[in-house]
Amino acid sequence: MGVTTDLRGHTLLVTIDRPEARNAIDQATWDALGDAWQRAETDTGIRAVVITGAGEKAFCAGADLRAIAEGGYRTTADPVRDPWGFAGVASHEISVPVIAAVNGLALGGGWEIVLACDLVVAAEHAEFALPEVRRGLIAGGGGAFRIADQLPRPLAMELLLTGERISAARALELGMVNRVVPAEQVLPEALALAERIGRNAPLAVQATKRIARSITHGCSTADTEPWMRSAAEVSRVMRSEDAREGARAFVEKREPVWQAR
Repeated sequence: MGVTTDLRGHTLLVTIDRPEARNAIDQATWDALGDAWQRAETDTGIRAVVITGAGEKAFCAGADLRAIAEGGYRTTADPVRDPWGFAGVASHEISVPVIAAVNGLALGGGWEIVLACDLVVAAEHAEFALPEVRRGLIAGGGGAFRIADQLPRPLAMELLLTGERISAARALELGMVNRVVPAEQVLPEALALAERIGRNAPLAVQATKRIARSITHGCSTADTEPWMRSAAEVSRVMRSEDAREGARAFVEKREPVWQAR
């Protein structure tokens, strides 16, 4: 399935378990993550979620470009899962607090998963980037507008338009993560933070999150318009020759040749 779950007290630990692919998101992993989020939303015994990646190199490298190139993603509509967005979590607004334990690279959709979380604990060697423009794609899983919301515009635009990486230390300076710790402390620190949250009254915690994130009936009302804009642009760009070329070039390990069409 590409995902493992482990209930530790009142905390649901969710692990993206595809280390051989840098924990990239294929369709099965996408669905399993969304189902884990839904479990957290409906199980009253769960008071916090911690999400991490298997291994020591990557939290998540984003979408599985090989699966994209080979047509491995679902092409028929799923009325339940489709609204949940990238990886089943990008627009899946649950009331339970979610903590990202970033154990390595968080690239593209991987960073978008982090941006969808409420708190972030990162390893000292972790790096973050939205490199979609380097592959003929756009950060359509919320990255483009969430980065712009969290950072001053010039900084956000540099990250979005260059696709370059930033270190965990730099992300901490920018206020995009809560803590940076040695690699072996990432998961324990995230779980300890989840436990601290879990000691508080769950209904009050969940209501507080809904207020802070403008969540009503599982949707963030503040994000409605940005999601509509994002969906329109993703639809247009994904039909382009450049998008196909970007995926092919990645699989063939060569530099893409852009046509601007």
